[in-house]
Amino acid sequence: MKAFSFLILCLFLPELVLQAQPIDEAEFVPIGGIEQWVTIEGDDISKPVVLFLHGGPGSVMSPYSKAIYGDWNSEFILVNWDQRGAGRTFGRNAPAELDESYWIEHPLTVEQMTSDGIELAEYLIKHLGKEKIVLVGTSWGSVLGVQMALERPDLFHAYIGHSQFVTWDENLALSYQNVLEKVENNEDQESLEQLELLGAPPYTDARNFGQFLRIIKKYEAKYSKPAPEAWWQVASDYDNETDAQHRYNGDDYSFLHFAGHEQLGIQSMAADIDFKETGFEFGIPVYLVQGEQDILTSKEVTKPYFDKIEAPEKEYFLLPDAAHGHNQFVVDKQYEILKEHVSY
Repeated sequence: MKAFSFLILCLFLPELVLQAQPIDEAEFVPIGGIEQWVTIEGDDISKPVVLFLHGGPGSVMSPYSKAIYGDWNSEFILVNWDQRGAGRTFGRNAPAELDESYWIEHPLTVEQMTSDGIELAEYLIKHLGKEKIVLVGTSWGSVLGVQMALERPDLFHAYIGHSQFVTWDENLALSYQNVLEKVENNEDQESLEQLELLGAPPYTDARNFGQFLRIIKKYEAKYSKPAPEAWWQVASDYDNETDAQHRYNGDDYSFLHFAGHEQLGIQSMAADIDFKETGFEFGIPVYLVQGEQDILTSKEVTKPYFDKIEAPEKEYFLLPDAAHGHNQFVVDKQYEILKEHVSY
């Protein structure tokens, strides 16, 4: 009888071994000398790992990821990270009472945040038992994505850039020209007066840059298809006053260091970025997803950069109904790239 039972167990053992092992983790992980918020979700731990690098730099994706990317859980392990200075990571490390001295004495830098990202990738590979992972960077996250991919190609299968940031000066100069043309064509006197008052970038006051971005967003929304409203409903775990305040404060703090603010002596951490000179020799495949209606990181900047890229494989995807942010066309294209081009 025992021998028969053992035989039956052996017959079904392969099925038991192959049974999917889900993962659902949300915790603070020691990264770069501080605790940073990381979520890991997937229906099967054996699946490929995708690390999302959010934009902003303070615009965390963790409260929205399930709504946007939840359908991917059966095919991938999805990792979201509240970067240094953003969301729950900001709330964990910032003092209860914030003032200008904290902003000044705790600068954000591309170098530190790139180092954080690489340390996180190393952690994920070890923690999840992987050889490599996939990077997906959006807007500001595309700065980190390129930096991480260039510095440590051994950690990554591929880099997928969305709304790729290339160079501070050229990105902003073309943004101003493009949005000014659209404002004039639409006879939008209010926006025209605001642009004339602001003048052409770069700006030495973060508030001026913020006003400029609001006009850009207005016209990107006018010419592109919006994302489903349900995407931007905060997930229940994050739908509370404390998390909302951390997101708000982190967004302000991160944006101040991204844009720079001369009055406080804060330099823009993005001002020296120029990937056309330093960021085009990749050791991994590179795929860029570009919205045709993107004003902030326009195709007039990203396509010439892409043409200069040297990589084992590369492809550029121009989406007619997309702008700078996420919508269904962007998410569908990211999924298509993962399924058709990043196979391992």
